[in-house]
Amino acid sequence: MESPNLSLAKKLNKVAIVVSILVLALVGIMRRVKISLPEGVDLGMLPGFHAILNSLTAVLLILALYFIRKKEVARHRKTIYIAIGTSALFLLSYVAYHITTPETIFGDLNGDGVVDQAEMALVGSGKRAFYLVLLLSHVILAAVSFPLILFTFIRGFTWQVEKHRRMARWVYWLWLYVAITGPICYFMLKPYYS
Repeated sequence: MESPNLSLAKKLNKVAIVVSILVLALVGIMRRVKISLPEGVDLGMLPGFHAILNSLTAVLLILALYFIRKKEVARHRKTIYIAIGTSALFLLSYVAYHITTPETIFGDLNGDGVVDQAEMALVGSGKRAFYLVLLLSHVILAAVSFPLILFTFIRGFTWQVEKHRRMARWVYWLWLYVAITGPICYFMLKPYYS
């Protein structure tokens, strides 16, 4: 007979697969599909909120690592639960913002959707290239790490300690990288928000 934890883990893994596919599909279409907001509603404050959520997630992840290294499993678990919560809130807010708001482009000072030669001269091609590489790595690793974070969490939640440890040793660093680079990208892009 299968243990209740393994049975729960199998069910949660199926949920995680479905959620991952739906989230990645939604993120893939949110820049192509735009939903109009009611008159007077502006979500322009959300990018700053996203940076706060990502920063908070990074701090929580560092605390979770500290707690587990001190063998404080209960505190580690609680901290990870909160980090999952801040990440989930970030994801919902991020999708709401990007499905309703035109894209902001690094270097586009006049907000016309194009970085012309004059704007490129002002921003510098090296700084723009650095931003784009950072953003690309952030986006790719966010997409790759999302399902891995869920599977790592499920293994910890269902007390599959060895499987959880094996995954967490490298998934943790992906998640932390994404949580740290998100606010960096925000602060680099901030001068171009309208």
